[in-house]
Amino acid sequence: MRSIERHLVAWVLGASSLGALLLGLVAYLVILEDLNEALDENLKQVAISMGRPAHSAGAPGAATQPQLSGADPSPAEIVTARWTPAGQRTYASDPSSSLPFVGQAGFSRVSDGKVDWDVYTLVGEAEIVQVAQRAAAQQEDAAEAAAKLFPPFVALLAVVGGMLIYALRRGLRPLDAAASEVAARSVASLEPMDDHGMPREIQPLVQAMNGLMQRLSVAFTNQQRFVADAAHELRSPVTALRLQLQNLESAPDEAARQEAIGQLREGIDRAQHLLEQLLNLSRAEPGAGPQAAESIPLAELARLVVSKLCVKADHRQIDLGADLDDDVRVRGDREQLVILLNNLVENALRYTPPGGVVDVCVGLLEGRPALRVTDNGPGVPESERDAVFDRFRRGEAASSDGQGSGLGLAIVKAVAQRHGATVTLLTATAGTGLEARVVFPPEASRDVLFKPMQEFG
Repeated sequence: MRSIERHLVAWVLGASSLGALLLGLVAYLVILEDLNEALDENLKQVAISMGRPAHSAGAPGAATQPQLSGADPSPAEIVTARWTPAGQRTYASDPSSSLPFVGQAGFSRVSDGKVDWDVYTLVGEAEIVQVAQRAAAQQEDAAEAAAKLFPPFVALLAVVGGMLIYALRRGLRPLDAAASEVAARSVASLEPMDDHGMPREIQPLVQAMNGLMQRLSVAFTNQQRFVADAAHELRSPVTALRLQLQNLESAPDEAARQEAIGQLREGIDRAQHLLEQLLNLSRAEPGAGPQAAESIPLAELARLVVSKLCVKADHRQIDLGADLDDDVRVRGDREQLVILLNNLVENALRYTPPGGVVDVCVGLLEGRPALRVTDNGPGVPESERDAVFDRFRRGEAASSDGQGSGLGLAIVKAVAQRHGATVTLLTATAGTGLEARVVFPPEASRDVLFKPMQEFG
């Protein structure tokens, strides 16, 4: 399992270690440069001192005799030599050294084949003075000075690392506390977490979790209410079926038996319709699985629903017509859109009296695909138009068949919201009746098909 703390510590300590190495390298280079300047100046001063007349006065024989060193020279030892203008060495502080002759005045770096020398040459009229030091000596001094800085760097890195680990653990403590609080909650504990006093970096996570808990609370409330309402609504048809079965069993003659069979069949049909509506509603609710999206001619679906329900409309003496624009398309799930259309048209047929008219229109409304189902029935009072979308809510006007589960408009709203559409109820243009209008977003702007649905009843 990946640890944020370990990840941060590894990166910060790694960066600090790299910084310490770079700092040590810079210190080495700076010290080396300063040493080079200081030692070069030292070589120059020694050469000038050797070239003064007072240092050259004395017995000629003494000046030409090499001075032997009594011990092995140190690598940092300065080696001096005197030369004739012809290149003959007359004096050397270290006779064992093979310092090459340099006839050009000033600083130079020469090699005798084994050792590199930093040399300062002073050219006079009678002699040439050389003062030299092995080049490696300066590098060793610089490395030794830089090495002395390494232990403090390591100690500083250890202190910074310890403080960093402590700071990270202390900084992540609110996150651990939030995780412990969530872990200690039960399924029913969906109250929002208190983000007061929490670090600013953790507040977005806590707020997102609070939003999730709020949505879960709404979903659980809807589920509980759905189960309670479904159980309540199923009680009536089941009780009616039991009574109708008893009537069938106690029928005194064939006529009464046939009547009881007809009532039982109608009761079974009502129960089956209610179960189908409950199933359709559950499929359109929040949390339902993703469904395939396709570009669909809305007129094609309307024509399918109208042709399926025209027999029912004729049976109830209702004129069911359609005004369809074949160019209007929506992006969505074909099966659910058919359910939406079917519920709208069936609802209009159910509440429209014999001799009435129901029209299904498909077209564009302000550039957006729109579906309208209009009837000349009793309509719905404006004060009740929001409430009729609640589950198991039936309008005050009696339906022509006395049936209806109270789920039709709830299903319509659920399907519409899942497709990003809006559904509204209006008074029909004729002044009486009801117009149910579903307006879809433009097909080109539909980046996401099924959006999260809010509570709809």
